[in-house]
Amino acid sequence: MATAGKVIKCKAAVAWEAGKPLSIEEVEVAPPQAMEVRVKILYTALCHTDVYFWEAKGQTPVFPRILGHEAGGIVESVGEGVTELAPGDHVLPVFTGECKECAHCKSEESNMCDLLRINVDRGVMIGDGKSRFTINGKPIFHFVGTSTFSEYTVIHVGCLAKINPEAPLDKVCVLSCGISTGLGATLNVAKPVKGSTVAIFGLGAVGLAAMEGARLAGASRIIGVDLNPAKYEEAKKFGCTDFVNPKDHDKPVQEVLVEMTNGGVDRSVECTGNVNAMISAFECVHDGWGVAVLVGVPHKEAVFKTHPMNFLNERTLKGTFFGNYKPRTDLPNVVEMYMKKELEVEKFITHSVPFSEINTAFDLMLKGEGLRCIMRMGE
Repeated sequence: MATAGKVIKCKAAVAWEAGKPLSIEEVEVAPPQAMEVRVKILYTALCHTDVYFWEAKGQTPVFPRILGHEAGGIVESVGEGVTELAPGDHVLPVFTGECKECAHCKSEESNMCDLLRINVDRGVMIGDGKSRFTINGKPIFHFVGTSTFSEYTVIHVGCLAKINPEAPLDKVCVLSCGISTGLGATLNVAKPVKGSTVAIFGLGAVGLAAMEGARLAGASRIIGVDLNPAKYEEAKKFGCTDFVNPKDHDKPVQEVLVEMTNGGVDRSVECTGNVNAMISAFECVHDGWGVAVLVGVPHKEAVFKTHPMNFLNERTLKGTFFGNYKPRTDLPNVVEMYMKKELEVEKFITHSVPFSEINTAFDLMLKGEGLRCIMRMGE
Protein backbone atom coordinates (compact mmCIF):
# COMPACT_ATOMS: atom_id res chain seq x y z
CA MET A 1 0.00 0.00 0.00
CA ALA A 2 1.10 3.57 -0.64
CA THR A 3 1.26 4.25 3.12
CA ALA A 4 3.75 1.41 3.83
CA GLY A 5 6.88 2.63 5.59
CA LYS A 6 5.36 6.03 6.33
CA VAL A 7 3.79 7.57 9.40
CA ILE A 8 -0.02 7.52 9.17
CA LYS A 9 -2.13 10.25 10.72
CA CYS A 10 -5.55 9.06 11.82
CA LYS A 11 -8.21 9.39 14.50
CA ALA A 12 -7.96 7.61 17.83
CA ALA A 13 -9.87 7.75 21.11
CA VAL A 14 -7.35 8.73 23.76
CA ALA A 15 -7.79 8.16 27.50
CA TRP A 16 -5.88 11.10 28.97
CA GLU A 17 -6.63 10.25 32.59
CA ALA A 18 -8.51 7.71 34.69
CA GLY A 19 -12.30 7.83 34.48
CA LYS A 20 -12.46 10.89 32.20
CA PRO A 21 -14.37 10.63 28.87
CA LEU A 22 -12.21 9.55 25.94
CA SER A 23 -11.19 12.27 23.50
CA ILE A 24 -11.07 11.77 19.71
CA GLU A 25 -7.64 13.03 18.62
CA GLU A 26 -5.44 12.97 15.54
CA VAL A 27 -2.54 10.63 16.28
CA GLU A 28 0.57 9.68 14.36
CA VAL A 29 1.02 5.93 13.94
CA ALA A 30 4.58 4.86 13.14
CA PRO A 31 5.36 2.08 10.64
CA PRO A 32 5.67 -1.45 12.04
CA GLN A 33 9.13 -2.58 13.16
CA ALA A 34 10.52 -6.14 13.09
CA MET A 35 7.81 -8.79 13.73
CA GLU A 36 5.12 -6.10 13.90
CA VAL A 37 2.08 -5.43 11.74
CA ARG A 38 0.16 -2.20 11.14
CA VAL A 39 -3.56 -2.89 10.98
CA LYS A 40 -6.45 -0.76 9.76
CA ILE A 41 -9.19 -1.35 12.34
CA LEU A 42 -12.67 -1.45 10.81
CA TYR A 43 -14.75 -2.41 13.84
CA THR A 44 -13.99 -2.47 17.52
CA ALA A 45 -16.13 -3.49 20.47
CA LEU A 46 -16.05 -2.45 24.11
CA CYS A 47 -15.20 -5.13 26.66
CA HIS A 48 -15.43 -4.73 30.43
CA THR A 49 -11.62 -5.00 30.67
CA ASP A 50 -11.29 -1.69 28.78
CA VAL A 51 -13.60 0.00 31.30
CA TYR A 52 -11.70 -1.58 34.20
CA PHE A 53 -8.34 -0.15 33.08
CA TRP A 54 -9.90 3.16 32.09
CA GLU A 55 -11.29 3.52 35.64
CA ALA A 56 -7.85 2.35 36.92
CA LYS A 57 -9.14 1.87 40.45
CA GLY A 58 -7.20 -1.29 41.25
CA GLN A 59 -4.20 -1.18 38.93
CA THR A 60 -1.17 0.83 37.96
CA PRO A 61 -2.53 3.82 36.01
CA VAL A 62 -0.89 4.11 32.57
CA PHE A 63 -1.96 7.31 30.79
CA PRO A 64 -2.33 8.82 28.23
CA ARG A 65 -3.36 5.57 26.61
CA ILE A 66 -5.27 4.16 23.64
CA LEU A 67 -7.46 1.37 25.00
CA GLY A 68 -9.37 -1.27 23.03
CA HIS A 69 -8.66 -4.94 22.34
CA GLU A 70 -11.76 -6.55 20.84
CA ALA A 71 -11.72 -5.77 17.13
CA GLY A 72 -11.44 -6.78 13.50
CA GLY A 73 -9.28 -5.23 10.81
CA ILE A 74 -7.19 -5.53 7.68
CA VAL A 75 -3.39 -5.62 7.45
CA GLU A 76 -2.04 -2.33 6.01
CA SER A 77 1.70 -3.17 6.12
CA VAL A 78 4.11 -5.59 7.79
CA GLY A 79 7.49 -5.15 9.42
CA GLU A 80 10.70 -7.05 8.81
CA GLY A 81 10.54 -10.79 9.42
CA VAL A 82 6.75 -11.08 9.12
CA THR A 83 6.04 -13.90 6.67
CA GLU A 84 2.64 -15.27 7.66
CA LEU A 85 0.67 -12.06 7.10
CA ALA A 86 0.48 -9.76 4.09
CA PRO A 87 -1.29 -6.46 3.31
CA GLY A 88 -5.00 -7.09 2.75
CA ASP A 89 -5.26 -10.07 5.13
CA HIS A 90 -8.23 -10.02 7.52
CA VAL A 91 -7.21 -10.32 11.16
CA LEU A 92 -8.51 -10.36 14.72
CA PRO A 93 -6.14 -8.72 17.24
CA VAL A 94 -5.83 -10.61 20.53
CA PHE A 95 -4.73 -9.31 23.96
CA THR A 96 -2.54 -12.37 24.41
CA GLY A 97 -0.30 -14.02 21.84
CA GLU A 98 1.24 -17.13 20.38
CA CYS A 99 4.93 -16.91 19.48
CA LYS A 100 4.88 -20.59 18.39
CA GLU A 101 8.42 -21.07 19.82
CA CYS A 102 8.17 -21.21 23.64
CA ALA A 103 7.39 -24.24 25.83
CA HIS A 104 3.77 -23.09 26.26
CA CYS A 105 3.20 -22.65 22.53
CA LYS A 106 4.75 -26.06 21.83
CA SER A 107 2.57 -27.70 24.46
CA GLU A 108 -0.84 -28.94 23.36
CA GLU A 109 -2.14 -28.21 26.85
CA SER A 110 -1.31 -24.50 27.19
CA ASN A 111 -2.03 -21.20 25.46
CA MET A 112 -0.03 -19.07 27.92
CA CYS A 113 2.77 -17.92 25.62
CA ASP A 114 5.93 -16.88 27.51
CA LEU A 115 6.72 -14.02 25.14
CA LEU A 116 3.28 -12.57 24.40
CA ARG A 117 1.12 -13.47 27.39
CA ILE A 118 -1.10 -10.56 28.46
CA ASN A 119 0.73 -7.72 30.21
CA VAL A 120 -1.63 -4.99 31.42
CA ASP A 121 1.06 -2.62 32.71
CA ARG A 122 3.23 -2.45 29.59
CA GLY A 123 2.35 0.54 27.43
CA VAL A 124 5.03 0.05 24.77
CA MET A 125 6.00 -2.44 22.06
CA ILE A 126 7.90 -5.51 23.22
CA GLY A 127 10.62 -5.21 20.50
CA ASP A 128 12.17 -1.85 21.35
CA GLY A 129 10.27 -0.65 24.42
CA LYS A 130 8.79 2.31 22.55
CA SER A 131 5.28 3.39 21.60
CA ARG A 132 4.15 3.54 17.96
CA PHE A 133 1.60 6.27 18.80
CA THR A 134 2.42 9.95 19.19
CA ILE A 135 0.55 13.24 19.33
CA ASN A 136 2.77 16.18 18.36
CA GLY A 137 5.80 13.99 18.99
CA LYS A 138 4.76 12.95 22.51
CA PRO A 139 4.20 9.21 23.05
CA ILE A 140 0.74 7.80 23.78
CA PHE A 141 0.80 4.40 25.49
CA HIS A 142 -0.48 1.10 24.10
CA PHE A 143 -2.90 -1.25 25.88
CA VAL A 144 -2.45 -5.07 26.07
CA GLY A 145 -0.53 -4.97 22.79
CA THR A 146 -3.60 -4.11 20.70
CA SER A 147 -4.94 -0.52 21.21
CA THR A 148 -7.86 -0.93 18.83
CA PHE A 149 -9.55 2.40 19.65
CA SER A 150 -7.55 3.85 16.76
CA GLU A 151 -8.18 3.75 13.00
CA TYR A 152 -4.67 2.28 12.64
CA THR A 153 -2.67 0.38 15.23
CA VAL A 154 0.60 -1.57 15.42
CA ILE A 155 0.52 -5.10 16.84
CA HIS A 156 3.05 -7.92 17.27
CA VAL A 157 2.47 -10.57 14.58
CA GLY A 158 1.97 -13.20 17.31
CA CYS A 159 -1.13 -11.37 18.57
CA LEU A 160 -3.00 -11.46 15.25
CA ALA A 161 -5.23 -14.31 14.09
CA LYS A 162 -5.58 -14.50 10.31
CA ILE A 163 -9.19 -15.31 9.50
CA ASN A 164 -11.45 -16.14 6.58
CA PRO A 165 -11.82 -12.92 4.51
CA GLU A 166 -15.48 -13.83 3.86
CA ALA A 167 -16.30 -13.51 7.59
CA PRO A 168 -18.07 -10.21 8.37
CA LEU A 169 -15.68 -8.25 10.60
CA ASP A 170 -18.54 -6.30 12.19
CA LYS A 171 -19.75 -9.61 13.69
CA VAL A 172 -16.67 -11.77 14.26
CA CYS A 173 -14.72 -8.93 15.91
CA VAL A 174 -16.39 -9.94 19.22
CA LEU A 175 -14.69 -13.34 18.98
CA SER A 176 -11.28 -11.78 19.67
CA CYS A 177 -11.84 -11.63 23.43
CA GLY A 178 -14.88 -12.19 25.63
CA ILE A 179 -16.99 -14.52 23.53
CA SER A 180 -14.11 -16.92 22.85
CA THR A 181 -13.14 -16.81 26.53
CA GLY A 182 -16.55 -18.04 27.66
CA LEU A 183 -17.13 -20.41 24.76
CA GLY A 184 -13.74 -22.08 25.19
CA ALA A 185 -14.15 -22.38 28.95
CA THR A 186 -17.09 -24.69 28.30
CA LEU A 187 -16.04 -26.48 25.10
CA ASN A 188 -12.29 -26.84 25.79
CA VAL A 189 -12.10 -27.05 29.57
CA ALA A 190 -15.43 -28.10 31.16
CA LYS A 191 -16.23 -30.36 28.15
CA PRO A 192 -19.83 -31.26 29.07
CA VAL A 193 -21.17 -34.35 27.34
CA LYS A 194 -24.48 -34.42 25.49
CA GLY A 195 -27.42 -34.55 27.89
CA SER A 196 -25.49 -33.18 30.88
CA THR A 197 -26.47 -30.49 33.37
CA VAL A 198 -24.43 -27.28 33.39
CA ALA A 199 -24.55 -24.27 35.73
CA ILE A 200 -23.25 -20.89 34.57
CA PHE A 201 -22.45 -18.27 37.23
CA GLY A 202 -22.67 -14.67 35.96
CA LEU A 203 -24.74 -13.90 32.86
CA GLY A 204 -22.74 -11.10 31.26
CA ALA A 205 -21.29 -11.52 27.76
CA VAL A 206 -18.64 -14.03 28.90
CA GLY A 207 -21.14 -16.09 30.93
CA LEU A 208 -23.61 -16.17 28.05
CA ALA A 209 -20.79 -17.28 25.73
CA ALA A 210 -20.07 -20.12 28.20
CA MET A 211 -23.80 -20.89 28.06
CA GLU A 212 -23.67 -20.89 24.24
CA GLY A 213 -20.90 -23.48 24.57
CA ALA A 214 -23.14 -25.65 26.77
CA ARG A 215 -25.94 -25.32 24.19
CA LEU A 216 -23.56 -26.34 21.38
CA ALA A 217 -22.36 -29.32 23.43
CA GLY A 218 -25.96 -30.54 23.76
CA ALA A 219 -26.47 -30.00 27.50
CA SER A 220 -30.03 -30.95 28.46
CA ARG A 221 -30.29 -28.56 31.39
CA ILE A 222 -28.50 -25.21 31.61
CA ILE A 223 -28.92 -23.31 34.87
CA GLY A 224 -28.09 -19.60 34.94
CA VAL A 225 -27.06 -18.09 38.27
CA ASP A 226 -27.14 -14.30 38.63
CA LEU A 227 -28.16 -11.63 41.15
CA ASN A 228 -30.10 -9.74 38.45
CA PRO A 229 -33.42 -11.43 37.61
CA ALA A 230 -33.71 -9.42 34.39
CA LYS A 231 -30.87 -11.50 32.94
CA TYR A 232 -33.03 -14.65 32.65
CA GLU A 233 -35.05 -13.47 29.64
CA GLU A 234 -31.87 -12.68 27.64
CA ALA A 235 -30.25 -15.95 28.73
CA LYS A 236 -33.08 -18.03 27.22
CA LYS A 237 -31.69 -17.13 23.77
CA PHE A 238 -28.46 -18.90 24.79
CA GLY A 239 -30.12 -22.11 25.95
CA CYS A 240 -30.87 -21.27 29.60
CA THR A 241 -33.51 -23.67 30.97
CA ASP A 242 -33.52 -22.65 34.66
CA PHE A 243 -32.59 -19.51 36.57
CA VAL A 244 -31.44 -19.17 40.17
CA ASN A 245 -31.03 -15.86 41.99
CA PRO A 246 -28.98 -16.47 45.17
CA LYS A 247 -30.85 -13.59 46.84
CA ASP A 248 -34.13 -15.55 46.62
CA HIS A 249 -32.84 -18.27 48.98
CA ASP A 250 -31.89 -18.37 52.64
CA LYS A 251 -29.21 -21.03 52.13
CA PRO A 252 -26.00 -21.06 50.06
CA VAL A 253 -26.70 -21.26 46.34
CA GLN A 254 -24.58 -24.41 46.00
CA GLU A 255 -27.04 -26.23 48.29
CA VAL A 256 -29.96 -24.98 46.18
CA LEU A 257 -28.29 -26.30 43.00
CA VAL A 258 -27.42 -29.68 44.59
CA GLU A 259 -31.08 -30.13 45.60
CA MET A 260 -32.37 -29.05 42.18
CA THR A 261 -30.14 -31.53 40.35
CA ASN A 262 -30.27 -34.60 42.57
CA GLY A 263 -26.71 -34.36 43.89
CA GLY A 264 -25.11 -31.58 41.86
CA VAL A 265 -24.51 -30.38 38.33
CA ASP A 266 -22.17 -32.23 35.96
CA ARG A 267 -20.28 -29.06 35.00
CA SER A 268 -20.17 -25.47 36.22
CA VAL A 269 -18.50 -22.39 34.75
CA GLU A 270 -17.87 -19.30 36.91
CA CYS A 271 -17.76 -15.97 35.06
CA THR A 272 -18.10 -13.30 37.76
CA GLY A 273 -14.69 -13.08 39.44
CA ASN A 274 -16.42 -13.04 42.85
CA VAL A 275 -14.59 -15.53 45.08
CA ASN A 276 -17.80 -16.62 46.82
CA ALA A 277 -19.34 -17.43 43.44
CA MET A 278 -16.18 -19.42 42.65
CA ILE A 279 -16.57 -21.47 45.82
CA SER A 280 -20.28 -22.03 45.08
CA ALA A 281 -19.47 -23.07 41.50
CA PHE A 282 -17.07 -25.71 42.79
CA GLU A 283 -19.24 -26.97 45.66
CA CYS A 284 -22.33 -27.34 43.44
CA VAL A 285 -20.79 -29.97 41.11
CA HIS A 286 -21.64 -33.66 41.54
CA ASP A 287 -19.24 -35.91 43.41
CA GLY A 288 -17.55 -38.60 41.34
CA TRP A 289 -17.41 -36.68 38.06
CA GLY A 290 -18.27 -33.00 38.54
CA VAL A 291 -15.98 -30.37 37.00
CA ALA A 292 -15.97 -26.66 37.84
CA VAL A 293 -14.14 -24.12 35.67
CA LEU A 294 -13.11 -20.65 36.86
CA VAL A 295 -13.06 -17.87 34.25
CA GLY A 296 -13.65 -14.65 36.22
CA VAL A 297 -10.64 -12.70 37.50
CA PRO A 298 -10.76 -12.29 41.30
CA HIS A 299 -9.74 -9.39 43.51
CA LYS A 300 -6.01 -9.66 44.24
CA GLU A 301 -6.58 -10.33 47.97
CA ALA A 302 -9.22 -13.01 47.35
CA VAL A 303 -8.71 -16.44 48.92
CA PHE A 304 -10.50 -19.60 47.76
CA LYS A 305 -11.61 -21.76 50.72
CA THR A 306 -13.25 -25.17 50.53
CA HIS A 307 -12.97 -28.44 52.42
CA PRO A 308 -10.39 -30.86 50.96
CA MET A 309 -13.02 -33.64 51.11
CA ASN A 310 -14.71 -31.92 48.18
CA PHE A 311 -11.69 -32.90 46.10
CA LEU A 312 -11.29 -36.35 47.65
CA ASN A 313 -14.90 -37.05 46.68
CA GLU A 314 -13.75 -36.72 43.06
CA ARG A 315 -14.77 -33.21 42.17
CA THR A 316 -12.41 -31.33 39.84
CA LEU A 317 -11.58 -27.63 39.87
CA LYS A 318 -9.97 -26.05 36.80
CA GLY A 319 -9.01 -22.58 35.67
CA THR A 320 -8.80 -21.19 32.17
CA PHE A 321 -7.26 -18.27 30.34
CA PHE A 322 -8.85 -17.07 27.07
CA GLY A 323 -10.88 -20.29 26.90
CA ASN A 324 -7.66 -22.30 26.38
CA TYR A 325 -7.60 -21.13 22.74
CA LYS A 326 -4.22 -20.52 21.13
CA PRO A 327 -4.89 -17.22 19.32
CA ARG A 328 -3.27 -17.86 15.94
CA THR A 329 -3.92 -21.59 15.76
CA ASP A 330 -7.46 -21.81 17.13
CA LEU A 331 -9.33 -18.52 16.56
CA PRO A 332 -9.65 -19.04 12.78
CA ASN A 333 -11.58 -22.24 13.61
CA VAL A 334 -13.91 -20.38 15.99
CA VAL A 335 -14.67 -17.97 13.14
CA GLU A 336 -15.45 -21.01 10.95
CA MET A 337 -17.95 -22.23 13.59
CA TYR A 338 -19.77 -18.95 13.01
CA MET A 339 -19.49 -19.25 9.22
CA LYS A 340 -21.04 -22.76 9.42
CA LYS A 341 -23.92 -21.28 11.46
CA GLU A 342 -23.11 -23.46 14.47
CA LEU A 343 -22.11 -20.55 16.70
CA GLU A 344 -24.53 -17.60 16.84
CA VAL A 345 -22.66 -14.32 17.28
CA GLU A 346 -25.35 -11.76 16.40
CA LYS A 347 -27.23 -12.24 19.66
CA PHE A 348 -24.19 -10.95 21.59
CA ILE A 349 -24.23 -7.66 19.67
CA THR A 350 -26.89 -5.46 21.25
CA HIS A 351 -25.70 -1.98 20.21
CA SER A 352 -23.75 -0.28 17.44
CA VAL A 353 -22.48 3.32 17.36
CA PRO A 354 -20.13 5.40 15.21
CA PHE A 355 -16.55 5.50 16.57
CA SER A 356 -17.01 9.24 17.23
CA GLU A 357 -19.63 8.28 19.86
CA ILE A 358 -17.35 5.88 21.76
CA ASN A 359 -18.27 7.43 25.11
CA THR A 360 -21.87 6.24 24.55
CA ALA A 361 -20.54 2.67 24.53
CA PHE A 362 -18.82 3.33 27.88
CA ASP A 363 -22.07 4.74 29.30
CA LEU A 364 -24.03 1.66 28.20
CA MET A 365 -21.53 -0.68 29.85
CA LEU A 366 -21.37 1.35 33.06
CA LYS A 367 -25.19 1.15 33.27
CA GLY A 368 -25.04 -2.59 32.57
CA GLU A 369 -27.15 -2.23 29.43
CA GLY A 370 -26.71 -4.74 26.61
CA LEU A 371 -23.87 -7.16 25.97
CA ARG A 372 -21.59 -5.88 23.23
CA CYS A 373 -21.52 -2.48 21.55
CA ILE A 374 -19.76 -2.37 18.17
CA MET A 375 -18.08 0.87 17.08
CA ARG A 376 -17.84 1.58 13.38
CA MET A 377 -14.46 3.15 12.62
CA GLY A 378 -14.30 6.06 10.21
CA GLU A 379 -17.70 7.34 11.37
